[in-house]
Amino acid sequence: MPTTPTPPKPTPAELDLLQTLWPLGSATAKQVHQEIIKQRPEVSYATVLRLMQIMHTKGILIRDESDRSHVYAPAQAQDSLQTNLLKDLIQKAFSGSAKALVLAALRSGISKKEREEIEKLLKEEDK
Repeated sequence: MPTTPTPPKPTPAELDLLQTLWPLGSATAKQVHQEIIKQRPEVSYATVLRLMQIMHTKGILIRDESDRSHVYAPAQAQDSLQTNLLKDLIQKAFSGSAKALVLAALRSGISKKEREEIEKLLKEEDK
């Protein structure tokens, strides 16, 4: 049975760029740069462009080259990538135990509002 290749894991910088790109859906390097500098004005356009080119080479981004300005989009949906990263974290840091991960997250401090949201979600699952 052939196995599907594991999607590449983004570095922290690549994940940060994806957090900017996911809400946009697809965008040019210039558009991504304009969004990033709203929070981090020190980031240069050249840095964003180079990172996006590297991410395309690694298969993290797809690129539409039909226009003069290349348009980039995430190769993987946000929830799909997050699920893969979470599975990897559970295996590596929590010996495969999702319960241990959740307990560690709860111990690390959550707000009262977050606790209420979690309790509501759990109650809905019981129904």
